[in-house]
Amino acid sequence: MASVAAAAYDAAHHHPDAEVRKQNAAFYEFLVPLVKGYSTEMSLEVTSLGVQVHGGMGFIEETGAAQYYRDAKILTIYEGTTAIQANDLVGRKTARDGGTGAKAIAAQIEKTEADLAQRSSPNAKAVHQRLKAAREAFVDVVEFIAANTRANPNAAFAGSVPYLMLAGNLVAGWQMARALMVAEDLLAQGTDAAFMQAKITTARFYADHLLSRAPGVRISVIEGAESVNALSFDMY
Repeated sequence: MASVAAAAYDAAHHHPDAEVRKQNAAFYEFLVPLVKGYSTEMSLEVTSLGVQVHGGMGFIEETGAAQYYRDAKILTIYEGTTAIQANDLVGRKTARDGGTGAKAIAAQIEKTEADLAQRSSPNAKAVHQRLKAAREAFVDVVEFIAANTRANPNAAFAGSVPYLMLAGNLVAGWQMARALMVAEDLLAQGTDAAFMQAKITTARFYADHLLSRAPGVRISVIEGAESVNALSFDMY
C-alpha cells in the first residue's frame, strides 16, 4: 500500500498528462492517512504477536522482541495519532467531496474483482469473495460518513478510527489480490516457484484472516455510534 501511494505521488508530480496528475494526486491524498494510520496500528499487532511467540521469554531482552513492540507504539502517536489521521480521512478525504474520491477507489477495486472472477484457481476465487465483501462494506461506510459528517457529526466521527482501519484493510487487501494474480501468472511460467507460491499463500491468508474483518467493522461504524455516545460525561 505504501509503495502504491509513493508511485501515485510520483505520478501526481511528474506525469505529462495534467488529468492523470490530478487523479493520482487525489488517490495519493486519500491513501496518506491509511498508510500512516492502518500501517502503524498493524505494526502493534505484528510486534505483539512477535512477543507472544516467545511465551514467558517475551519480555526478556535477550530475544529483542519486546523492543520492537515498544518501538512500534511510538509510530501510532508521533506523526499525528491514529484518531487525527482518522479525522482527516473523514473530514477532508471523504466528506468534503461527498465520498466521490473514495468511491472512485472502490470502482478500481471492483475492476480487480472482475479480473479475479475470470480465474479458476481456488485461491483467486477465495480472495475475490473476501475482496468483494470488504469493498461493499467500505462503500456502505463511505455513504454513511458522507451523509452524517455535517448532519450528525457525533455519529460520523464516533466511527472514524474503525473507518480508517476498514479502508486501510481494504486497500492493502486489494494490493494483495493484485500480487496474487501476478504471482499466479509467473508461477505458471515456471518463474521462481517457491517465491511465487509464498506470495499466493500470503494473499490467501490475508484475505481469510484480515480482509474478512471488514464486514464486522462496517457494523461498528454504521450501527455503533449510539453506544459510543450514550454515556453522559458525569457517568465516565
